[in-house]
Amino acid sequence: MTATPTRRALLAAPLLLPGLARAQQGWPDRPVRLINPWPPGGPADLVARPLIQRLSETLGKPMVMENRPGANGTIATGMAARAAPDGYSVLFSHAGPMTIAPCFQSNIPYDPEKDLLPVTQLVSSPLVLVTRTDLGADDVPGLVAKAKAAAQPLSYGSVGPASTTHLAGEMLARMSGATLLHVPYTGSTQPITDMMAGRIDFGFFNIGAVMAHVEAGRLKPLAVSTLKRSGRLPNLPAVAESHPGFEVNSWYGIMLPAGTPRWLVDRFHHEFTEALKRPEVSRVFIDNGLDPEGTTPAQYAAKIHEDLARWRALAQATGIRVE
Repeated sequence: MTATPTRRALLAAPLLLPGLARAQQGWPDRPVRLINPWPPGGPADLVARPLIQRLSETLGKPMVMENRPGANGTIATGMAARAAPDGYSVLFSHAGPMTIAPCFQSNIPYDPEKDLLPVTQLVSSPLVLVTRTDLGADDVPGLVAKAKAAAQPLSYGSVGPASTTHLAGEMLARMSGATLLHVPYTGSTQPITDMMAGRIDFGFFNIGAVMAHVEAGRLKPLAVSTLKRSGRLPNLPAVAESHPGFEVNSWYGIMLPAGTPRWLVDRFHHEFTEALKRPEVSRVFIDNGLDPEGTTPAQYAAKIHEDLARWRALAQATGIRVE
């Protein structure tokens, strides 16, 4: 009798198990590289380095950071997508190259949902909506009302076109019906300085960039951009509390090249989520305005899919393109 494909697979399974067990026992036998799309010394390093230190201990081999900045993170992300699926190349994934660039740029050298496997979303990274102190708005509805009543559009600064700091303003304008003027910069220092000097009205910026100014009373915080409130600013509402569905989350996560065996996905998920539970790791994140997540691969895949849908809709509605 001819064995069916399913029967052949079942008959072959016992022969494959010893080889699979040897592969799992022998991995890793050399350093594992974590491919980082951003330059050294930035916010990404703040997230990655405590995790690298912990995994170097638990894996028994060094995990080594490989910074490959450029093209809004798409160079490193494409390199990770083309890497061998053997567990020695891990992508330190970020919302920008994974879900924003594919919607606002052409010729992205990878498919974010086909060429990479989600392992876990490590952290959520909220932006804080801050205004100049004399603007006269105490909350998001007050800001929107002031914008609608103003003779000239209220202005908001960003770190550049199609950045999360820009798209947050565009999303607020579309969801509220207010007319807002985008003023792009090339980083966060100058727009924050201009806001304190009264030259622009408000902006969405990373907690780390504005916290000292908020605590000193030089900027007024109104809300955070993630769906949930921030662990660093628990008393500050989310924009979504007045505008349901509003979310701009500059998350970080872990992904592997497509084709990586499931046992390696599971192993990395275990290692990274256990590292996130360490108090010395999670405290660093919370103190710097990042909220630990540790989602399942399926939850992370759903998050990527939802973000892509959100940004595609905004790209189509606004016509924003970055080439």
